[in-house]
Amino acid sequence: MLVAPLTAGQAAAETATTGDVHAAATTVCYDDSGAPSYQNQIAQGVANWNSAASNVQLVENPSCATLDFYEGNDPRGSYAYTDGHGSGYIFLDYTQMGQYAPVRITAHETGHVLGLPDHYQGPCSELMSGGGPGPSCTNAHPNADEVGRVNSMWANGFQARGEMKKIY
Repeated sequence: MLVAPLTAGQAAAETATTGDVHAAATTVCYDDSGAPSYQNQIAQGVANWNSAASNVQLVENPSCATLDFYEGNDPRGSYAYTDGHGSGYIFLDYTQMGQYAPVRITAHETGHVLGLPDHYQGPCSELMSGGGPGPSCTNAHPNADEVGRVNSMWANGFQARGEMKKIY
């Protein structure tokens, strides 16, 4: 379940009290307690999305979490199990997190939760190219096209449920 977007009045009040320019955005709450080894990398990946996207913001808050992070071993690597609408979980594989840029992985998998597909043929400048450009690629920021697609999808809250599936 996603937290409903703020009304215009609530957004104005929130902006006035906090100075938050993203106050009218839909909020997706997440819980990173299942990935204690990577909480800093998760926070950085989320911050990259929060600073870029204006229609959705991710907030670490276990009490309303629709997105959970976990860590462990999986021979297939890290993945998101998501409906692409802010719900599901992200699994961070120890081996992959040691081979590739960990913040890039957390930001990439978060992109799936926000509705973006993989584009492995893309350049390193595309966050959703994932591991396609190889382990030397450390870019952990979505490019303008990726931000535009997320903002467009989340313009009206993007609360309709999609099918839950694993995206590697």
